[in-house]
This record gives sequence, C-alpha cells and structure tokens, in this order.
Amino acid sequence: MHDNYDLEQLMELVQERRFRALREILTEMNEVDIAEFLDELDVEQEILVFRLLPKDLAAEVFSYLEEDQEKLISALSDKELREVLDELYMDDTVDLIEDLPANLVSRILRNTDASTRSQINQLLNYPKDSAGSLMTTEFVYLHPNNTVEESFARIRKVGLDKETVYTCYVTANRVLQGVVTVKRLLMSTYETKISEIMETNVLSVTTHEDKEDVAQMFSKYDLTALPVVDGEDRLVGIITVDDAMDVMEEEATEDFEKMAAILPSDKPYLRTGVFETWKARIPWLMLLMLSATFTGLIITGFESALAACVILTSFIPMLSGTGGNSGSQSSVAVIRALSLGEVEFSDVLAVVWKEVRVALLCGACLAAANFCKMLLVDRWLMHNPDVTVAVAAVVCLTLMLTVVCAKIVGCLLPMAAEKVGIDPAVMAAPFITTVVDALSLLIYFTIATRVLGL
Repeated sequence: MHDNYDLEQLMELVQERRFRALREILTEMNEVDIAEFLDELDVEQEILVFRLLPKDLAAEVFSYLEEDQEKLISALSDKELREVLDELYMDDTVDLIEDLPANLVSRILRNTDASTRSQINQLLNYPKDSAGSLMTTEFVYLHPNNTVEESFARIRKVGLDKETVYTCYVTANRVLQGVVTVKRLLMSTYETKISEIMETNVLSVTTHEDKEDVAQMFSKYDLTALPVVDGEDRLVGIITVDDAMDVMEEEATEDFEKMAAILPSDKPYLRTGVFETWKARIPWLMLLMLSATFTGLIITGFESALAACVILTSFIPMLSGTGGNSGSQSSVAVIRALSLGEVEFSDVLAVVWKEVRVALLCGACLAAANFCKMLLVDRWLMHNPDVTVAVAAVVCLTLMLTVVCAKIVGCLLPMAAEKVGIDPAVMAAPFITTVVDALSLLIYFTIATRVLGL
C-alpha cells in the first residue's frame, strides 16, 4: 500500500461513507495499490469505490484487478463499461475477454466500436501461446520520408492512446523498415528525415512464435518493446515488456508446480478452493504412489537376502534419499538450461559426460565419508557387530553407483521429454526420485548378494 495511506485508514473511510475524502486519496495513489485495496473489499463496496475513480484511472485499476473483473462488468452500466473499455489497451481487453463467460463477452463486444471489435476478433484468433495473442495493436508508426518535425506532430496526435511512444516503428506500405526512439528524435534537427536516423537492424517476431520464446528475447536483448510481423513482414502489433514479464511469471509458476507434481493453476494460492487444490495434486500423487510399488516388488524379490542380513535394511532410506537428491540436482540444472536455451537435445552426450564426471566426484566423497561413519560410529561407538567391513563396502559402493545413475537419469529424462514435446518440468523431482529409488534398490541388492554371498 502507498506510503502515506494504510489499508485500515482507507477501510475506515469506506465504512464511514466519506467518499469525497476517499476519492481525493485514491486519485493520488498508484493504480496497482488501488487494485490491491479493491480486492480487500466485498463486492458491493468494491463497485461503489470503483465508481468514484476518474475514468482513465478506473481503466488502469481495472486491468490490475485479480478476480473481480467479471463481477464489476456485471454491475457496471453500458455507459460505464464503454468508458472503461475505451481507456483499456487492446491487449488488456483481449486478456479480459479470454477469461470471461460468453454472455459477458457479447456485452463487451456490444459496447465497443466496429474497428475495436475487428481488432479484438483478430487477436482472439491467434493460438493461445503465440506472440499474436500477446501483442497489442496500439503502437506509433512513422513514415521513412517524414521529417522529425512531422513525426513529432504525428506522435502528439496519436500517441495519447498508444501503449508506448518511447519506441516508434518505421513502416512503408505497412512493411517494417526500421525503428527509432524518441530520444533519437529529440537529438536530431527538425529537418532530418526519419530514414536517416532509423535503426534498420530490427529484432522482430512472427505472430505464431511461441510466447515463451518471445519472453526470453526480452531478457536476452534487454528490450522494452518488440515488433510482431506477419508472413509478409507487415507490422501487425507490438509486445511490451510488461506483457513479457507476465509470461515469465506464468511459465515459472507453471514449471514450479509441475516440478512439485501439481497440475498447473492460474489462480492465486489463497483464492484457489480446497477442492480445486485437491484436484490439482491428487493425479500426480496417485501416479507416483502406484509407480512406487515397483520399489516394494524389488524388496519382496530380495526378501531372503534381507532375512539373511537384516542390517542392510537400515541403510535403504539413506541410499534412496541420496539418490533422489542427486537426481533432483541434475534435473533442476538441466531444466533451467533447457528453458534458457543454453542446451538442446543435440548436446545430450556433452551433458551426460559432464554429469557422469560430477557424479563420480560426488559419489567418491559421499562413499568415503559414509565408510568412515559406518565403521567409526555404527560399529565402534554404537557397538553394532553386524556392520562389518564387507557390509560397509557394499553400502558405499552402492552409494557411489546410485549417485552416478541418479545424475544420468536426472539429466536424461528432462532432455528426452523436451525432444518428444513434453514439458521438461514434468520430469523433475518426484518422478525422478521414484525411478532412482527403484534403481538404487536393484543396485544395492545385486551387489549385496554377490559380495556377501546371500
């Protein structure tokens, strides 16, 4: 909340119905803080306070509201709705329409002019994960033969309703020719032609480019806006950095949820119901529980070996845990590298070779530390005669091989998933841990039966 106004003070003004004082305070606040304040109110109060806002501020606040846009649309009159829509940027309007039920969508389209309706329908026709669905059609374009003076006149005329005026695109017959910044215009004389000062080496994306790749371009090239062109290089829209940041946040959240074996959700945590949260978590938990039965089958298969040397059982949790942790380290590193475009499937041998060498170093250190611990602590300090040198050797050799296998599995599964078109995040911690558990037990009992003669 704004430094000068806390939530309690604003709530008090609402309760006391001191709306004039409240309006004066709200007009001085940032639109994001106002949206957060409105989210704390019940629906009737929220509608009442929203109507106090000047129409340009109301539109800005509306675009930042998390959950109550639908309720507000239902409550606003056609005139009020038209005023909000007139002030909203095109990409925000499209984002809003995508999440609304059909009856409210038709009401919104009814309250927009024919040109806006046409642009909205065009944007809605692009695939959901494409650059076309992310872009806005509100940008400033200039002609290469115009002078700086003529260009400033155009910016003043059309710039008020555009999403950004700091970067202007130069087009001829709608084909993208170059880009020029307002800073460059300010530094040039009024008589200079735009073609003389524009930058012709322009980064652009096509309408069907994946929006995650587009967001990465913003990060890689430190952009504030990116032009979107069609198949014939005609400029059809731009994507601004705030939309790219939304994509990054959305993709990061989705990856975290998949890595924790949760079906992705687009709602904030506290606004997601218990039943919805259950539905998101239970499928993966069920799948992982059933896949974990393989470890039970392996233990049953080596029941006689365990009966002959019961002490082996006590080291199973340590081996499984270390294997799972080792696999998770590799998988997280590889998933991050894949998402940032640092590696691709063709690098699989280089990735595996690196992880094998890391695994041998990690495994050797863990095995040496565990060997000393078993003989000094388990055998000598705790006086456990069953922990022999042979048993310690079996456990430590298994530990080393488990770490190697876990790191190979941890790097291979995400890369294989990427190759076949599955999100690599799906192959993260829970799934890899289940696979590694089964492998570690197979290695453990195979070595134990050979070395100890069970």
